[in-house]
Amino acid sequence: MHAITIPEPGGPEALVWGEVPDPVPAEGEVLVEVAASAVNRADILQRQGFYNPPPGASPYPGLECSGRIAALGAGVAGWAVGDEVCALLSGGGYAEKVAVPAGQLLPVPAGVGLQQAAALPEVTCTVWSNVFMVSHLRPGETLLVHGGSSGIGTMAIQLAKAVGVKVAVTAGTGEKLERCAELGADILINYRDQDFVEEVRKATDGAGADVILDNMGAKYLDRNVRTLAVNGRLAIIGLQGGVKGELNIGALLNKRAAISATSLRARPLDEKAAIVAAVREHVWPLLAAGHVRPVVDRELPMREASAAHRLVEESGHVGKVLLTTS
Repeated sequence: MHAITIPEPGGPEALVWGEVPDPVPAEGEVLVEVAASAVNRADILQRQGFYNPPPGASPYPGLECSGRIAALGAGVAGWAVGDEVCALLSGGGYAEKVAVPAGQLLPVPAGVGLQQAAALPEVTCTVWSNVFMVSHLRPGETLLVHGGSSGIGTMAIQLAKAVGVKVAVTAGTGEKLERCAELGADILINYRDQDFVEEVRKATDGAGADVILDNMGAKYLDRNVRTLAVNGRLAIIGLQGGVKGELNIGALLNKRAAISATSLRARPLDEKAAIVAAVREHVWPLLAAGHVRPVVDRELPMREASAAHRLVEESGHVGKVLLTTS
């Protein structure tokens, strides 16, 4: 088969489309013929040499895919050759075929195209696990999403609105904020010229945000804590703003607030399977009903992955950038 390889870490030009051995599904795995994958920030870090795959994972980038089942490994039940699926991966999505643990498979939702389904696994699993399973967002609360126009941001807006939550977002341009508003965001904050602490407090009569979904890490840590409401929950899922920050524990105690920090890629298989099962139970019906949809900025041939990485690094996109094999 063909796959995107990274012979040496570097810029987008480090991504090379070439022939590699076909994967073979192990016990409990299925082989998927890939229709599409999607570009995630983790793929860029892997390309740069900063985020190696966990032991035993495919060496090729790509944390999600969609496609059709081509073969079943021993012990797999509930799936058949030819089923249209999408999948959460530990790696290997930038390829024509990938072996996937059966617990990380999802059927393509009703009303969603096969290629567009590749935009769903990483964002739905990230948002549902962090915002709902860990942070326990409830109807009537306020959610602040940093990077509201990103793939994760666009999904977080939709899922939160679907359960009756007020949503605040940050983004860097008026156009991106408009797109967030179209998805249902209530409070629009341009982080380039507005203070999100002040804007959220003003929009909530001083109460603050009950849950914050943060992709920045250290840079926003102090301001996020100041933005939290009493009993608020801060979920950190990215480090785009650095890894070391100063935490005012007194402010956290005064608000009886909590901070969680999670990632998906290196989790044990049973934890990933539990998240995927929860997503199928809670999110897939919303997709089938049309209340939630994948937001795709554009699709590029997988062999042009370097161009897709440049687009994502420039941050001019809204939603997901897909890589297709056809």
